[in-house]
Amino acid sequence: MEIYGAAFGLFPIGWIILNLIFLYQLTVERGLFALLRDSLARITPDPRIQVILIAFAFGAFFEGAAGFGTPVAITSAILIQLGFRPLQACGLALIANTAPVAFGALGTPIIALSKVTGIDEFALSKMVGRQLPLFSFIVPFWVVWAMAGLRGMIQIWPAALVAGVAFAVSQFLVSNFVGPMLVDIVASLSSIIALVVLLKFWTPRQSSADISHVAAARAPVANAIRRQDAAGPPGEKAALRRAWVPWILLTLILFVWGLPTVKSSLDKISAPNFRVAGLHMVVVRAPPVVPKPTPENTTRPETAVFTLNWLSATGTGILLAATIAGLLMKFSPREMLRGYLKTIFRIRFSLLTIAAMLGLGYITRYSGMDATLGLALAKTGNLYPFFGTLLGWLGVALTGSDTASNVLFGGLQKITAGQLGLSPTLMAAANSSGGVMGKMVDAQSIVVASTATNWYGHEGNILRYVFFHSIALAALVGILVSLQAYVFPFSEIVVK
Repeated sequence: MEIYGAAFGLFPIGWIILNLIFLYQLTVERGLFALLRDSLARITPDPRIQVILIAFAFGAFFEGAAGFGTPVAITSAILIQLGFRPLQACGLALIANTAPVAFGALGTPIIALSKVTGIDEFALSKMVGRQLPLFSFIVPFWVVWAMAGLRGMIQIWPAALVAGVAFAVSQFLVSNFVGPMLVDIVASLSSIIALVVLLKFWTPRQSSADISHVAAARAPVANAIRRQDAAGPPGEKAALRRAWVPWILLTLILFVWGLPTVKSSLDKISAPNFRVAGLHMVVVRAPPVVPKPTPENTTRPETAVFTLNWLSATGTGILLAATIAGLLMKFSPREMLRGYLKTIFRIRFSLLTIAAMLGLGYITRYSGMDATLGLALAKTGNLYPFFGTLLGWLGVALTGSDTASNVLFGGLQKITAGQLGLSPTLMAAANSSGGVMGKMVDAQSIVVASTATNWYGHEGNILRYVFFHSIALAALVGILVSLQAYVFPFSEIVVK
């Protein structure tokens, strides 16, 4: 069981992460990522809008492209470089990195959730896409409120509104009509573009006293950026366009790679299936875990088949995009091979962790542990939609990963929903949607933030800064899921 689960952890999930980090490292080595960072810093001098632009929108882009702590590390480091205090840089980056998490790393949490529950990943994508857009709209307001208070937030409400609406609408449309892979990438780019367009026609009021310390701290940085702009080379705009090319290329290739006709065509070329000896069709779920069998509905054993669809896998599309981008960035094949080997070495422990977590998840599934927990939680009755959502929050808070939480508790959510007559798709999606709010309090994310900002030893301060926000937002997600379960017109969303 554990080897079967670990295999799923390495492929397709680890395969996605490996190739994404490889592409990211290529852009870092050529200095293109630094260009992206600096260009975002120059769009506006107002620190409140920079938090929306960098921590929320730009962070969501890297959550969608890489996930697994990457956006928190990048955005908190950028905020520090722009003059924010360490606690603010860490805390605001963590709060902003919430709504995009369920679709992070090209839909990896949704893909993993589909694997352990047997629910179609597109159905899960649509359901999560009917839960999180509301919070994608709220988070830009929330993160500025956490930073500058109510008055500071009201002063820049148009920016929060435009960024939130652009992200939420794109998140809903892509998740419901395309699939989970490109949700965060498209939504984040839409949010960035909408905010940049707004700032060409609207200027925020002067910073309030609530954030004067941030503005003062940022003054030397802002002056340095202005001097750099004045003395910038004539080809800077062309260089900036080159910096965006790898990520635009990634988006286009993955869009094509995810089309059903393309995937089915590639699978016909090479997608061998391997039945797991001693496990395939051996484990049988019996009542009350599943409904009592009838002539029309017979209980069937659990399948255990590993599909090596290496050609149609998302990670293969990412590797193709990284290879093309590397050639455009003037890397030689030997340099790219050397960089790829370095990437494997750099993330070896992350790959091992992913494999171990999936192995554990499959043990809980095939040993019946998820069924036992599910039957116990069914005792909460009508309150389960709320507490089931908080279970997702707890899973991410403990494991540091929405993917890991979905693997551990996805099967449990499905079983419990069946016991209570709820939609399994709704509760499986709620596990992922509730889990995103636990991302800001998990130890892994907090340590990543403190490390990226060189603020070691202050993890407790960061946890206290974000804990209330995490609990409050998770409770709001639980309330929304409860409305979807029982209250019209929210409940109509579940049956569409």
